[in-house]
Amino acid sequence: MSIDTPPLAITMGCPAGIGPEIIVKFFHDSLVELKNQPARPVVVIGNLAVLRKTARELGFFRLTIQSWHPGDPVRPDVVPVFDCDDRPLNNLVPGKPDLATARAMIGYIEQAVRYIQQGVVSGMVTCPISKISLKQAGSPFPGHTEMLASLTSTTRYRMMMAGQHLKVVLATIHEPLARVPDILSVDDIRDCISMTVDSLRHDFGYANPRVAVAGLNPHCGENGMFGSEEQDCITPAISGYDGPGVVSGPWPPDTVFYQAAAGRYDAVVAMYHDQGLIPFKLLHFKDGVNVTLGLPIVRTSVDHGTAYDIAGQGLADPASLAAAVHMAADICSHREGEDR
Repeated sequence: MSIDTPPLAITMGCPAGIGPEIIVKFFHDSLVELKNQPARPVVVIGNLAVLRKTARELGFFRLTIQSWHPGDPVRPDVVPVFDCDDRPLNNLVPGKPDLATARAMIGYIEQAVRYIQQGVVSGMVTCPISKISLKQAGSPFPGHTEMLASLTSTTRYRMMMAGQHLKVVLATIHEPLARVPDILSVDDIRDCISMTVDSLRHDFGYANPRVAVAGLNPHCGENGMFGSEEQDCITPAISGYDGPGVVSGPWPPDTVFYQAAAGRYDAVVAMYHDQGLIPFKLLHFKDGVNVTLGLPIVRTSVDHGTAYDIAGQGLADPASLAAAVHMAADICSHREGEDR
C-alpha cells in the first residue's frame, strides 16, 4: 500500500460505551502484539484523553497514543487520534452516557464524513452509538445509517451483515414482524437485490455474484397454503430483475442460509431483520461486520452495541472492530481499483 494512501478513520462511538476499549485493544493487538494488522493506515476520531486513560487502565503501557491532524504522517508505531477536544468529557463515567457523550459521538461521525469528502481519509469504521443518546442530543436520526445517509444526501441505502462465511442483506430492517407482509413490495425487493449485486461486484470483487432470495413463509408458502407473499411480490421481484449476476429464489428460509454458508451463494436477501440476523449471528457473533450499501462513502461498523453494562471493565472483545477495519480496507481497495 502506498504511503500516500489516505487512512481509514475509526469513530470512537459513545465515549461511555465500549468504543474506547475496543479501539485501544485493536491497536494493541496490531501495534504491540503485531497481530491482525490492517492493510492501510488507520486513525481515530475521538477523544485523546479518554483513549489514553483507557489504555492505562488496561495496562497497555507500551501503546503510544498521540494527537494527529490532517497532513501528518501516520506512524506505524503509534495510535493517531484526531482529538475532538472542544467536547470536554471530564465527568465521563463508563456505562453512564449523558448529554456531553451524546454530543461527542455525533461530532465524531460528522467529522469523519467531512474528512472523507475532503479526501483526508478513505473511509470510516464506526464504533457503537446509543439511539437513546441521539434522541437526548436532539438528533432527528434513529441511528448511524440514517445520519450518514443525510450527511451524504443518499436516498437509497441498505444494511448488509457480512462475514467470511455468510453475507445477508435485509429487505426490511427495524420493523415489527406483523408489519412486514404489508410493507414488502416488488419494487423494494428488486431494489434490494440490485443493491446487493452492485455491492458484491464493486465492494467485494465478485465478477458474477450469486444471490439467493429467501421466502417469507415456511416452505415458501407451499403454493399459497401458508401465505401468498412469495407469489405476490418475491417471485415477481426476482423474475423482473435483469441486471448482472445470478439471482435465484425464493428459497425456503430454513435451508437457504445453510446453503449460502456452504458456498453455494455469495449473499442472501432476507425479508426481515431476525430472519437474516439469527443465522448470521450464529456464525459471526464475534466477527460480524455491518456494511451500509448505497452510500457514496465507505462505511463499515461493528456488529454490536455500546454494551454499557460491561463498559470500563476490560471485558469487551475487539474482534468485530478488527473485522470491520479489514473489510473497510478491502472495500476501499476494490473501489480504488475500479477508479484506476
